[in-house]
Amino acid sequence: MKLRADQTGERGLPMPLWLQGALESAQAAVISALVVAVPIIAVWATAGFQDGGADVLARLAGQAWLLIHGVPLLLHTVGSGAGSASLPDAGALSLVPLGLTLIPFLLAWRAGRRLARASYTDQLWQALLGSWLVYAGFGLTTGFICRTSDVGITLWAAALAPLVPFALGMVIGARREAGSWSRLIGVDAVAWLSRTSQHSRWAGSYLGSAIKAGCVALMASLAMSAVLLAVDLFIHWNLIVAVFEALDAGAMGGAVLTIAQLGFLPNLVVFAFAWISGAGFALGAGSQAGALGTAVGPLPSIPVFAALPAGSLDFGFAALVVPVIAGTLAGWWFLREGENHFDEWLSIKIRARWFTAAASTLALGVMVGSVAGILAAGLAWLARGSAGVGRLTDIGPDPLRTALFVAAEVGIGVVIGYAAGPWLERQQKLREADLETAAN
Repeated sequence: MKLRADQTGERGLPMPLWLQGALESAQAAVISALVVAVPIIAVWATAGFQDGGADVLARLAGQAWLLIHGVPLLLHTVGSGAGSASLPDAGALSLVPLGLTLIPFLLAWRAGRRLARASYTDQLWQALLGSWLVYAGFGLTTGFICRTSDVGITLWAAALAPLVPFALGMVIGARREAGSWSRLIGVDAVAWLSRTSQHSRWAGSYLGSAIKAGCVALMASLAMSAVLLAVDLFIHWNLIVAVFEALDAGAMGGAVLTIAQLGFLPNLVVFAFAWISGAGFALGAGSQAGALGTAVGPLPSIPVFAALPAGSLDFGFAALVVPVIAGTLAGWWFLREGENHFDEWLSIKIRARWFTAAASTLALGVMVGSVAGILAAGLAWLARGSAGVGRLTDIGPDPLRTALFVAAEVGIGVVIGYAAGPWLERQQKLREADLETAAN
């Protein structure tokens, strides 16, 4: 067993892989904690907290670190009961700022690349095991120390939830450095596939291309949603600025508020995606905001909420075409990939070409639409959550509703794109021929 060629002789005294993984993990945990603590210290420096004790600030920073890793915080407040009685109330703060979650993810990505460079082929698991155990221990310790009478933390969630973005980033970084799974874990996928039957390889190619097409549709939809979100923020910029001015948070408070809103920017993109799909999203229990209409109650004074289109929109239904366009691009991409083996198999079994072409195209639309819908449901689940206060216990899109809307719209687009693909290919070849003729 040998080190990969690009790592031979990198160190004179090699460190045990589990220890190096533990050190990389500890470094990532400390850096991400410091990044989270800096805005809190800045607010404290401007007398932004009534209780500015060091222990209070440390616990608040720890709670924020757990939140960006997806650990729900159980808020215990006192609500008004019937008459003059006060009843204890509890809500979970589980709305994760996905933009800030990128901090530990990117640190893990960097650590994964470093560990892959230092590991023997198929021995990376030792480094990953040491790293993940230390990171889970860091989360468990943080959860134990930062629990208070007002903020409850489930210890098993504090230990396991931070491993999700960290482990994902580390594995992706290691795979990026290794260049292939076979070099990373010592399994030759090509050799394994060569031992399967031709029909199995065709089925695998078809399913793999359908999954990739679903990803193409999802990424195209998210890209267009991000553009529409940017346009909406630009159009309503005066309202956003008015809310900022009304808050009068000062320079430091305004900066921290801006950072917090940027942290939720990926969530807002997913919200915009659900909005254009027609599934919509909630901004409080019983509310719904979508392209087909918006009905929400009073909202907190958060500047970005001022950009939310309100009321009945005359042409809001036009936004539903965005996922269809994304599906059209995915269908065209699948045609260019040339892996529609189901259509080939069906045309061999049934001679009626008009039937096999229509049936295989509809099956493709269902397949790719289902993939896009499942991925959209996953994004909706990640982006949604609870603010733990009053009506704001339900924020974000409903995963099942989003999946159904996106699957239907992308599926329609895939059928259109795959059916129109040959004509689009001919048009592209004609344009290329005209350009070549003009150049000559």
